[in-house]
Amino acid sequence: MKVVIIKYNAGNIRSVLFALERIGVNAIVTDDYDEIRLADRVIFPGVGEASSAMKYLKDKGLDKLICSLTQPVLGICLGMQLMCAHSEENDTQCFGIFNQTVKRFPEAEFKIPQIGWNNISNLKSHLFKGVDENSYMYFVHGYYIEACSDSISTTNYIKNYSSALQKDNFFAVQFHPEKSGEVGQKILENFIKGSF
Repeated sequence: MKVVIIKYNAGNIRSVLFALERIGVNAIVTDDYDEIRLADRVIFPGVGEASSAMKYLKDKGLDKLICSLTQPVLGICLGMQLMCAHSEENDTQCFGIFNQTVKRFPEAEFKIPQIGWNNISNLKSHLFKGVDENSYMYFVHGYYIEACSDSISTTNYIKNYSSALQKDNFFAVQFHPEKSGEVGQKILENFIKGSF
């Protein structure tokens, strides 16, 4: 099986690569059009700022490529947010795979960004096969997507929001499975080895 991690100007790729190695998967990190198009699984990670990431992806033609993929695709953190229609972070037009707006957490007594462990609930997908309801995952984000019809898990921080989405072959998680211990590794394994 050929697994590709999309290379672009957003961090966190190396930790995803190492997490896959821990479950016996040797992935390719690339921005090559054909390598991505011909992969069996595609992972679109990211830590960073939405508008500069989108500019890089558009300049490389990767935005249109990602939207056209028919194999299972997993967006992580910023990758999930860029799969939505629009982000309030610097008023950024995104892919539109999920017809949702990425919103900034409102100012509150809570620390923004959310950094640390929080639980995921209302699990609805084969992505979470063998994962217990209310399992704890590691989050780092100051923007969120409201709970919606595409939600396959929700989390509460200031308010209830989507911590994972699915539409057709596109999966996306706001948390970092690669930093979430055995449960995160199980989710990555489900994505790589599951039949969708």
